[in-house]
Amino acid sequence: MDTIIQLKNVSFAYETEEEEKTLAVKNVDLEVRRGEFLAVVGHNGSGKSTLAKLFNAIHLPTEGQVLVEGMDTADEANVYDVRRRVGMVFQNPDNQIVATIVEDDVAFGPENLGVPAAEIRERVDDALRAVGMYEYRLYEPHKLSGGQKQRVAVAGIIAMRTDCVIFDESTAMIDPKGRREVLETVRKLNRELGITVIFITHFMEEAALADRVVVMDGGSVAAEGTPAEVFADTALLRRTGLELPPAAQLAAALRENGVALDGDTLTPETCADALFRAAQKAGVV
Repeated sequence: MDTIIQLKNVSFAYETEEEEKTLAVKNVDLEVRRGEFLAVVGHNGSGKSTLAKLFNAIHLPTEGQVLVEGMDTADEANVYDVRRRVGMVFQNPDNQIVATIVEDDVAFGPENLGVPAAEIRERVDDALRAVGMYEYRLYEPHKLSGGQKQRVAVAGIIAMRTDCVIFDESTAMIDPKGRREVLETVRKLNRELGITVIFITHFMEEAALADRVVVMDGGSVAAEGTPAEVFADTALLRRTGLELPPAAQLAAALRENGVALDGDTLTPETCADALFRAAQKAGVV
């Protein structure tokens, strides 16, 4: 699996009137692999959202280098191509809608790229089908739910034929049903279309779905590994102010009360499977 984004000793500081600047991101070395689902977690102020904006040249590094498919984001000549390859879905879905009809909103990006009209029509239809929003193509966006609006935002990025989509806490402002819709869309994009996903989140149950988890703390990478590796490190979780995903918390409580659960219990599905196996061994089912 080759690398789509590479950070080399990257630091970033916001401009302030104070002489002494505080680094929001400090000396980060990180690679994002093509086709992976990467989750970035951390408490508020850990640097995870700043990191997200470094991935596609919304922010440029104060020190170090960010490469997107080999292109240096600090080179102004590369910014257009970088953002064509790496799109971003932001936190508030209402701030991302630019048109009064869903299909016009999805077409906005390709139109600005100068894509021919016939191809735009094809891209818009394909993108809306990919996120399960084709039947809403003639709807007014303000009539959609938060989760549906986020899926329209994702469709707009897909229509530009991006290689990677960054979700910057994109489920934080929508209800549980909308969160499930967005997560299902994310998993489909990653698994079926092979799109690289970077998911910035403070919901541990979302991070548990990823291939790899990066933990940010104080602007630095505190740890990275599979969800199982990261959430097994209780000292790390305490140090960085993170918790186990809810399913894993339930599994831990059951184990403390004598229920012998084996295997992965990070998600509701894997926890349910482990409970079923334990019930079988106990002769309950």
